[in-house]
Amino acid sequence: MRLNDPQVTSFTFEGEEYSIDLAFDNVLDVFDVLEDEYLRDYEKAEICLALLLGVDIEGMPAVDLWNYVFPNFIEIENKQPIEYDRKGNPMPVVNDHKKMIDFNKDAEYIFASFRQAYGMNLFDEQGSLYWNEFQSLLNGLPSDTIMQRIIQIRLWEPQKGESSEYKQAMRDLQKVYALEDEEVDE
Repeated sequence: MRLNDPQVTSFTFEGEEYSIDLAFDNVLDVFDVLEDEYLRDYEKAEICLALLLGVDIEGMPAVDLWNYVFPNFIEIENKQPIEYDRKGNPMPVVNDHKKMIDFNKDAEYIFASFRQAYGMNLFDEQGSLYWNEFQSLLNGLPSDTIMQRIIQIRLWEPQKGESSEYKQAMRDLQKVYALEDEEVDE
């Protein structure tokens, strides 16, 4: 995201110009389609393009176009800063991409956090708040919001000096707020 660039409302792919609707609620609908285990990949591509572009494209052209649209306009990047040792050499990157947010499971917490932090009703913003704006606001939520607290709970790991009561309370909270594909260490 660059603040001096206009919002993306169209793009050109293989000489063809397409309009694109990147409203956050539309993109969340795309994620719902991507999670549907009963659809084939090419069907997901066709449906997602219909949602975003408002056009029906079928078969391999849909897959090729989707393979351009997803990484360029939708994919959420988790960039880790490069850490260096004392000699200035880059440290090995730990590829621990733990999922912190589930847009479906955490919807009410995201809504409440946006309301608390920004006074924003996300239902009123449907169709107008762009995906990259939504991501920026979500990433910038203050630490006193429920969504940030839940993320802290999900990422918590026991530390020396913490009481056994605190550790047990945090493990219990991790079970309450665990995402379906997570397991809480005992």
